[in-house]
Amino acid sequence: MQQTTVAAVGPRWRRFLARFPDIATLAAAPWADVAEEWAGLGYYARARNLHACAQAVVARGGFPTTEAGLRELPGIGAYTAAAVAAIAFGRPVVPLDGNVERVTSRLAAIEAPLPGARPLLAALAQPWMEQPAAHDRPGDFVQALFDLGATICTPRNPACAICPWLQGCEGRRLGIAETLPRKAAKKARPLKRGVHFLLLDPGGRLLLRRRPPSGLLGGMLELPGTPWRDTPWTEAEIPAFAPLPGLDWRALAGEAAHGFTHFELHMALRVADAPAGAAVAGEWLGLDAARAALPGTMQKLLDLAALEGVLPGAPATPPRRGRPRKD
Repeated sequence: MQQTTVAAVGPRWRRFLARFPDIATLAAAPWADVAEEWAGLGYYARARNLHACAQAVVARGGFPTTEAGLRELPGIGAYTAAAVAAIAFGRPVVPLDGNVERVTSRLAAIEAPLPGARPLLAALAQPWMEQPAAHDRPGDFVQALFDLGATICTPRNPACAICPWLQGCEGRRLGIAETLPRKAAKKARPLKRGVHFLLLDPGGRLLLRRRPPSGLLGGMLELPGTPWRDTPWTEAEIPAFAPLPGLDWRALAGEAAHGFTHFELHMALRVADAPAGAAVAGEWLGLDAARAALPGTMQKLLDLAALEGVLPGAPATPPRRGRPRKD
């Protein structure tokens, strides 16, 4: 839900649970099935970690109940481990999410910027668990702390007058509460470029290939293409990556753009028709099946092809040419 809305994720969440109703079912499922169910949601490393975590939990016979034990599971970081330990297992630990960072930085008037200030904020927040009410009911305390940040100590226009911790808030006393926490300036994200190939068979199916299991979009299906790199691809380099060299590959106008966390991506698209019976490595899927299986990054290439009339129908999300959309 960091990527899209609750309304969009809700049906996918229910569908995922219907297909994988418990940890054992998820652990036993082939990765391809998990990848298919996650397609289009983004954050694919989380899907891989979720699958690996289920396998680790089944292998050890159940979930660990301590923060340290939870940190050993794939995909479980400091925040998730502390939140699960406190809320599910009653451990007296304070998870440091954005709400807790904001409350803590304002209470102590910490002006050091994030993310560098996080160790200090964690050290300041943890002693709250020494209070009897918090120590006796850590799960309730942690969720109350989340709600305090989400509903009262909000990023803008905090409702300080009704805050239960108003009297002890150093940020409020100094008149800087609403400016906290401070954040370090973001670095500009680099631009990477790639060229992908849309190969259609006589039946209108698309050729897809599966990416390597590790790395960005690991294990997901994609339209075959070049690696993504900082420098543009030259016309002399591109043919070596075509799934069927020697075909008349037509370059479409414009580009599909996608925003990843650490870089922007622009992708050009080449289109060709495969001769009947062509032997080529990959998986042939119809358009509807391809849209269901491909990650959002690759679906933007299909949108580009639809916009240019290569594929039937209108694009699901008309691509912007030259300006990446952040998902």
